[in-house]
Amino acid sequence: MPAKKDETASFVLRFNQKIFESETGEPQVQWRGNIRHVQGGDEKRFSEFEDVVGFIQEKLAELTIQAMEDKSPEEQKGILSKSFDMWKRMAMDAPKMVMETIKDPMKGVAQVQSQIIQVKDELGQKLEIDSWRASSKADSKNIMDLLQKLATDVADLNKKVDAISKEEKSKTKRTSSKKTK
Repeated sequence: MPAKKDETASFVLRFNQKIFESETGEPQVQWRGNIRHVQGGDEKRFSEFEDVVGFIQEKLAELTIQAMEDKSPEEQKGILSKSFDMWKRMAMDAPKMVMETIKDPMKGVAQVQSQIIQVKDELGQKLEIDSWRASSKADSKNIMDLLQKLATDVADLNKKVDAISKEEKSKTKRTSSKKTK
């Protein structure tokens, strides 16, 4: 049995709290923020938590669809069913989790991680996802360094080939000169 492969989707979620008074003088609070998909770099601002969930759903759906391209229709149906089950649970538990996370952040994070691991394990049993990740800045720098070295090596080789070609032309001219004398 082949080893399971994992695909990672990471998100950075940033909240900003705004406390203000309404027109009637009542204290109000508004949470805003932005969410960023780490691997793809896409980012979205939000003022409603539903926007966060929608953004995550979109990115994970893209990942799931890419991973299922070579699967049979029956396998795809089962994988999508498992994925939808996760979002049903998330929709039921999310409001409660947000409130609990505000009260006790560590407990809330542990609960979300537990649910994600459970679904990942369920999906992993049915789906092999190719190991793929977006390139990091370090990867890009490494590639650029390697390309620069390759360009330098090619330039050096061109100089050597030119020198050899000149040498061969000189030899050919000398040989032809000696034959004509």
